[in-house]
Amino acid sequence: MSKQFDVVVIGGGPGGYVAAIRAAQLGFSVAAVDEAKNAKGGPALGGTCTNVGCIPSKALLQSSEYYEHASKHFGEHGIEVKGLSLDLAKLLGRKDTVVKQNNDGIQYLFKKNRITFFHGRASFAAAKDGGYELKVAGAAEETITAKHVIIATGSNARALPGVPFDEESILSNDGALRIGAVPKTLGVIGSGVIGLEMGSVWRRLGADVTILEGLPTFLGAVDEQVAKEAHKAFTKQGLKIELGVKVGEVKSSKKGVSIAYTDAKGEAQTLHVDKLIVSIGRVPNTIGLDAGKVGLHLDERGAIVVNDDCKTNLPNVWAVGDVVRGPMLAHKAEEEGVAVAERIAGQHGHVNFNTIPWVIYTSPEIAWVGKTEQQLKADGVAYKAGSFPFLANGRARALGDTTGFVKFLADAKTDEILGVHIVGPQASELISEAVVAMEFKASAEDIARICHAHPSLSEATKEAALAVDKRTLNF
Repeated sequence: MSKQFDVVVIGGGPGGYVAAIRAAQLGFSVAAVDEAKNAKGGPALGGTCTNVGCIPSKALLQSSEYYEHASKHFGEHGIEVKGLSLDLAKLLGRKDTVVKQNNDGIQYLFKKNRITFFHGRASFAAAKDGGYELKVAGAAEETITAKHVIIATGSNARALPGVPFDEESILSNDGALRIGAVPKTLGVIGSGVIGLEMGSVWRRLGADVTILEGLPTFLGAVDEQVAKEAHKAFTKQGLKIELGVKVGEVKSSKKGVSIAYTDAKGEAQTLHVDKLIVSIGRVPNTIGLDAGKVGLHLDERGAIVVNDDCKTNLPNVWAVGDVVRGPMLAHKAEEEGVAVAERIAGQHGHVNFNTIPWVIYTSPEIAWVGKTEQQLKADGVAYKAGSFPFLANGRARALGDTTGFVKFLADAKTDEILGVHIVGPQASELISEAVVAMEFKASAEDIARICHAHPSLSEATKEAALAVDKRTLNF
């Protein structure tokens, strides 16, 4: 007999598991289905983010940053390090431990909230009695019925045409996180978030890294002034970044990988590397859903078509996160998951795309929210700009990391904050103040008038807000 639930969530990543928890909090009977497996074949809840994305990459970024500090920067603090060595297996093992802690934490949250978990792949079987019948293919096939279905199946790495991932020589984000030995040479195709973060990890650990980017501009979605500062910092660190390239044939052999490409001048080049990371974007994951059985609409990219409320074309079927339109960000998926659960309960879930923060966890970190200066110019919006360098911030000097700045963009007439852009230490944490301010329609003057702790990096935020009115105090 089919097990019946008010809500079934397909996918256990950030959007899915958060949606399941919120639905359970609202009093629904909830089931969650996820097929990810750990090394022992058990469940690995958390989706791409926890298993092969956000969480493991941050663990490696932190470990590699410690290594670089010990090898290059501790001497500045009077700390002498002799006989420094890298135990890569232990470093990767720590990353795996962090991932498992997060996997286990989500399982605990499911139990705490009385969510029934099915380990397997869910697919639509039929529309039935005002709801949906789903098949779960796991250790044993089961059938479950749901009044509401929330699809949160995430995304997969996009491969180069004709060049599949083997995760040995040609790597997606998955393989990039578990290279068994530091390669002497590493190629990266794509200078987006994954390319820069993984390139930074392996450069710090000793690889000679070359990044090939097809676009003529670096980080085109980022504020131009921030992108220039970041490019300068990454180049100084040793990342080789080539822009405006056209990648041709990619060949893999026992000796490594060769990439034929045309550079920005139109000249033919060949890059030979031990390993190649391909980070040219991600594609929505709808494989195995059997969307056609119930008439679920997909777009030309394979994404599930939804309206502003994350409703699909089918009654009581919803979709959130990477599998729908909008930025492929874990926190965007979480917000959509909560909003959908609340909409099912008759509440008014809220997601404001204009205040979703973006972060690149390199060193320096890059974070922003709202409009860039080039977007405001293109839209013909009259604005004021103010910035403040970390070079003039006491806490940044004490940290020994004065790269970058904070930049505010505000409406020329109303002073409402339109965008905040940060490149520098702990930008990922500092951006939250800007998100809160923008969500409440704050002005630059509001931030300029708020007392910030001294000495703190957040004082650079206050000073940048003051700079909008040309009245910085410390620069």
